[in-house]
Amino acid sequence: MPSVSVVAPDAPIRADAVIVGLRSKKDGPALLPGADAVDEALQGRLLTGLRALGAKGRPDEVVKLATLGLADYPVVVAAGTGGEPTSPEALRRAIGAAVRALPAARRVHVAVTGPAGAIAEGALLGAYQFTEYKSKPAKSALRTITVPGDPAARADVRRAAIVAEAVNHARDLVNTPPNDLYPGTFAARAADLAQQRGLTVEVLDERALRRGKFGAVLGVGQGSARPPRMVRITYRPRRPRAHVALVGKGITFDSGGLNLKTANMTWMKSDMGGGAAVICAALAVAALKVPVSVTVTVPMAENMPSGSAYRPSDVLTMHDGRTVEVNDTDAEGRLVLADAILRALEDEPDHLIEASTLTGGQLVALGPRVMGAMGSDEWRDEVVAAAGAAGEAAWAMPLPDELRAGLDSAVADIANVPSDRWASMLVGGRFLADFVPDDLPWVHLDIAGPAYNPGGARHYPPKGGTGAAVRTIVTAVERLAAG
Repeated sequence: MPSVSVVAPDAPIRADAVIVGLRSKKDGPALLPGADAVDEALQGRLLTGLRALGAKGRPDEVVKLATLGLADYPVVVAAGTGGEPTSPEALRRAIGAAVRALPAARRVHVAVTGPAGAIAEGALLGAYQFTEYKSKPAKSALRTITVPGDPAARADVRRAAIVAEAVNHARDLVNTPPNDLYPGTFAARAADLAQQRGLTVEVLDERALRRGKFGAVLGVGQGSARPPRMVRITYRPRRPRAHVALVGKGITFDSGGLNLKTANMTWMKSDMGGGAAVICAALAVAALKVPVSVTVTVPMAENMPSGSAYRPSDVLTMHDGRTVEVNDTDAEGRLVLADAILRALEDEPDHLIEASTLTGGQLVALGPRVMGAMGSDEWRDEVVAAAGAAGEAAWAMPLPDELRAGLDSAVADIANVPSDRWASMLVGGRFLADFVPDDLPWVHLDIAGPAYNPGGARHYPPKGGTGAAVRTIVTAVERLAAG
């Protein structure tokens, strides 16, 4: 990942490319503050040149202008922010799109006056590439990014670098193919990342899972030749102001099991996106030294069809002794998450955040970019607000009590899915709610769509893993620390 540094607004620009911001207005595009030195170097013709190239200042628009020797840098890149007042997220997106368009530049300067943290975060997230499996990878030349600002901006830029690194780690995990990222290797990589931060790690193998009576994790994982795991990561600051449990779904590949999927199976390496998010969010919280204790619990399994796979009509016994009738083996995420939540509750947290690529219903209800948030009303709304502040989209959803009746089972304490398909996102949340005490503030983030982008790159999210929910979780924990 390139480095980001803060320079004085009047410092000489030393770069291979300079980014300016462009806002759309009724009478044509207008430069955002910060571009004066660039315009002066181009003899006051910067905006005229950009207009001649068709620049409008629309969101995600990127226009390149050669300086033709008039400046010490060969190219200026104008990034559009749209017509509304420029928000931190609009800057994040614009700068991310511009940096993505500069793969050959070693040094990039951002000539935009604005929140340095958002600008730096957009640049670092936009610079991301995943080339580990390319035989001849096109390596990014980008090494340094400079952002104008005063010394106080350095703390914001440092935070942005830590958070962006965490998001990019989550992207790497999601993008790793499932023949290389399976429960054992996912656990090993999570442990390695956590130990680098000095965090305490516990990995439960299949024997430990049996001793702990994690029947759902074992049941979901029994169809695979690669046995399941559960990873526990602990961060304990000296004077914690609260204790948050983070739980994430770690299904490293979801075939649907015996209820085999019939579409979009190539996306299913991303079914551990929630687990990656909570692990990497904890890394960022620790690096930022947030005074909140964090305990991460991630159940890891492959959901595969085989002669040993769990079956529809099986009954699984959970960590606390409750029983679940399996009506659909493709509703495996809620099973392993319930086991993990039960374990997380034994640590007596003050708050719980769970993230998972849980249901196709999230995509139907909210589309590919908006997380669904369910849980206890006040904490749910606080996490949704944190998402907005972080630049991620989340929407508060209800958990109607009447949905619980559809999960009644004639042979067990609860069924994993009802007989109908209505409100499937909410039903997934309602199942999880059965395993959470009424007095614990908790939130379930369904990130099925936002965690993986099967199409082309857009502004700062790349194609593939996006690192969804990492920034939301970090911001929510920081706000909890601030009281």
